[in-house]
Amino acid sequence: MADIIFNIAKGRLAAYVDRVVANDPANSAITVVILKTAAADAVLQDLDTLAAILAGASVEADFTNYARKQLTDADLAAPAVDDGNDRVDISIPQITFAAAGGAVNNTTAKLLLCYDPDTTGGTDADLVPLAAYDYVETTSGSDLVINAGVVARAS
Repeated sequence: MADIIFNIAKGRLAAYVDRVVANDPANSAITVVILKTAAADAVLQDLDTLAAILAGASVEADFTNYARKQLTDADLAAPAVDDGNDRVDISIPQITFAAAGGAVNNTTAKLLLCYDPDTTGGTDADLVPLAAYDYVETTSGSDLVINAGVVARAS
C-alpha cells in the first residue's frame, strides 16, 4: 500500500487510473518513477507535479538501464470495486527493470506513481504525483523487480 497519497490525488487516484484504462485521453499513462533520494513524506505530499518534486531535495534514479516505466491501458486493470469491504483497490502489474545497475548503481529511496495526461509530449510539470512508496533497493546489474498487486485502496 502507498506510504503517502499526494494531496492533489486524494479522492482522485482511482479516477486517474480509470482514465488511463479507458484511454481517455488516448496517450495517457501511469508513469513509474524511482527516486534515489527523497524529501520527507510531509514535504512530498504537498507537491503537485513531478517537476516540483525533482526541484527540491528529491533526485531521480540514474542507475544503468533505468528509464521511467509507462503503464498504459494495455497494462492496467480498472480499479476493482469491492462492495463487500466498501472500498476500491488499485493494482499495477509486475514491473521489471532489466539488468538494473552494474556500471552505475543506486540505492533507491522511493517509488512514485504519476498520472501523465499525454505521453507524446509535455514535461515533468504535466505529471501529477499520485502515490509514493518507500522502496529501498540497491542495484547491482541484476533485474530489479517490483511486484504486482494492490498499490492503493480508496475507502
